[in-house]
Amino acid sequence: MKIGSLENKPAVSPLQNDRKSPAAEKADGGKPAEPSATVEISSAASLLSSAASDPSFDADKVERMAQAIRDGKFEVNADKIADKLLANARELLGKYSS
Repeated sequence: MKIGSLENKPAVSPLQNDRKSPAAEKADGGKPAEPSATVEISSAASLLSSAASDPSFDADKVERMAQAIRDGKFEVNADKIADKLLANARELLGKYSS
């Protein structure tokens, strides 16, 4: 289905951008603009980055577990999971009820 000829369509001009690339600024002899924002890492992000180097993470154990799952040999102990979830919930509730 043809809607109209291409000759009838208006020409679209590119958007004007007042910002110059660093190469264009150097070609103009201007100095690169100073950054207008500073970036700070939040305390939560700091905790995440320190957790990445946490020695309690055992990559070998994770690989053994993954292999057991692939082999169909991994067994889930629902009682242990439930106990740990309840302990975690109690700990969290204790923090917020103080």
